[in-house]
Amino acid sequence: MTIIFNKNICDDLSNATEKEWLETNGIGGYASSTIVGANTRRYHGLLIAATKPPLGRTLLLSKLEEFLCTDGKEIPLSTNIYPNTTYPEGYKNLVQFSLNPFPTFEYSINGINIKKTVFMVYGENTTVIMYQVNCKGGPPFAHTLLKVRVLMAFRDHHWLTHENQAFKTDYKMLANNGVCLQPYDALPPMYLFHNAQSLDKASFWYKNMEYPKEIERGMEAHEDHFSPLALHFDLSKQRDCYIAATAKAYEEIDVMDLFGKELSRRQRRVGSLKLDTNNFHIQPLTPSIQPPASNLQPLTFNSQSSQRTNEGGAKTLVELSESLLSISDSFMVKRGGNKKSIIAGYHWFGDWGRDTMISLTGLTLVQGKFEDAQKILLSYAQFVDKGMIPNRFPDYGEAPEYNTVDASLWYIHAVYQYLRFAKDLKTIRKDLYGVLKEIVEHYKKGTRFNIHMDSDSIIYAGAEGVQLTWMDAKVCDWVVTPRMGKAVEINALWYNALKIMSFFARQMNLDDESKDYNILAEKVSRSFNDVFWFNEGQYLYDYIFGEEKNNAIRPNQIFAVSLPYSMLSKKKQRNVVEIVKKQLLTPYGLRTLSPTDKDYVGRYTGNVYERDRAYHQGTVWAWLIGPYISAYAKAYAGNKDILKYVKGLLAPFYEHLFESGLGTVSEIFDGDPPHTPRGCISQAWSVAEILRSYFEHVYGFEDVDE
Repeated sequence: MTIIFNKNICDDLSNATEKEWLETNGIGGYASSTIVGANTRRYHGLLIAATKPPLGRTLLLSKLEEFLCTDGKEIPLSTNIYPNTTYPEGYKNLVQFSLNPFPTFEYSINGINIKKTVFMVYGENTTVIMYQVNCKGGPPFAHTLLKVRVLMAFRDHHWLTHENQAFKTDYKMLANNGVCLQPYDALPPMYLFHNAQSLDKASFWYKNMEYPKEIERGMEAHEDHFSPLALHFDLSKQRDCYIAATAKAYEEIDVMDLFGKELSRRQRRVGSLKLDTNNFHIQPLTPSIQPPASNLQPLTFNSQSSQRTNEGGAKTLVELSESLLSISDSFMVKRGGNKKSIIAGYHWFGDWGRDTMISLTGLTLVQGKFEDAQKILLSYAQFVDKGMIPNRFPDYGEAPEYNTVDASLWYIHAVYQYLRFAKDLKTIRKDLYGVLKEIVEHYKKGTRFNIHMDSDSIIYAGAEGVQLTWMDAKVCDWVVTPRMGKAVEINALWYNALKIMSFFARQMNLDDESKDYNILAEKVSRSFNDVFWFNEGQYLYDYIFGEEKNNAIRPNQIFAVSLPYSMLSKKKQRNVVEIVKKQLLTPYGLRTLSPTDKDYVGRYTGNVYERDRAYHQGTVWAWLIGPYISAYAKAYAGNKDILKYVKGLLAPFYEHLFESGLGTVSEIFDGDPPHTPRGCISQAWSVAEILRSYFEHVYGFEDVDE
């Protein structure tokens, strides 16, 4: 799917700077900015290199300051934002931005057209910027130059740079029309290769560039950039110009060859993802969620946007899915050697265990990427310690962090999904079943942070000052939603894991083990129904801590319905779905807390404290639309209107592809209308769960070309 914005959008700076593009390289590095090239956040830049893949991300090349010099005038192409001013205003000469497959900027100046394309090379920290220049009616290029000035920050992508004496401003000229720059010995050098005719060696600092998105986030929002040089391209001698910024010391570089190979790679990948309903055959291993059945009305939202997308019908959903299939590749990264993992979100997340396991089905299995899924599962198996997979890997190679109670249970679920799709029992028998047994045994006898099975067979978890569930916001020593004790989704996952283990054991003819897991699962089921059902409200408590039974209406209870194995009767399943639908459902996912709750926060804005306070106190999470759809389909199996209803749930995400991170789905949205997108512009489990629910509950149950 091609995303295009014409001049009327590009001319509207406040609107255009909300639209961000993203390029990635498969090892954790990225390039990103807005459609007018104005950097609006600290994470924007043309080369953010993964120096310790997939992490150690370092902003090397911040941006390029571009001018077309003709008839004695300098006409800007680039745009920067400073306090109370915008300079230069190159966006006024931008007539079109498109994304297909690379970010492409088209400028028109007095009959001269300039097309700029930005792409990253897969598997290495290299960004190429290409300019193609042409003129209507013949080229009057005798005294026309394209001037491109280099701006650098050289810093961790979380930080900011300011003019300082330690920044080394010299550089080394290379024989192959290149320049080597290394302002700090502790950071890798950046190489600039180009085909410019001359080089302007004047150097200086650009001071106080402003990042509006950082102001919104209550963060330091002003940065200095050093410019060591400018490149001059004589357009009377050439019309195809390039700059390649890279952490690789090329002896020879052929940018057209790099462009051709990258274009072919992406075309092959997109071609392989085209939807073909004739080849979609997933055989569930548990009793199937039945195709549509009852008398439900399709979901409608009172918004012009939703009405437009619903009119698009099947075509809209196919375009949504194809766009997300394409962007899903950006999350897949190498982790040393032959290991693989999933980046949780761009720009600032690394690879997190919980996010990886939840995302696995949508990003790999529904796409037939069974080898990638296998590598991810085997990679994480190597990090299992005391029955836990890592919550996250720190940026610079320190020991993994294990502060999560649910990630290991999601891991068991992911292995089950792998078998369901890939039918690869051999790998599970040989490499994974023993790891899964280790997880279950540690959860039974106890592991870190007082995670253990209590006398009622329910999992208890919690330690002061530690956030263990996915609702993990923490400000200094304040855990915003501690949920210490027995959490509802943890025990839904626990039961699901035990039933999966029973199933695996049975498949491997380990009948006694299968029986033992099943007996324990039945104990969990009885206890769960006894202690978690809130009879007065007809829904599930969120957590139980001693005598406290927390009845806040949160989305965590949906997993007791959505997971393959549920402990609830059909009546209770429907009650849970209905309370979630009534209190939490929005066009972009589920709220994390009911608006009727005294602790509800409807806007995710302000400084770090204010945003973290809102993170799980009402903020909408897009990834939760997947569990909601699965829960609804299960609770109302047999209803003839489910398919129409599910399409209505997915449709609003189509227009979202054009409003924030282009072609992708944001991490979170405000709880209050109009549900402004917030957080990361591209989140793995947001994309993955929309894809999973689409493939499992729409695609294959209908003719998508109707």
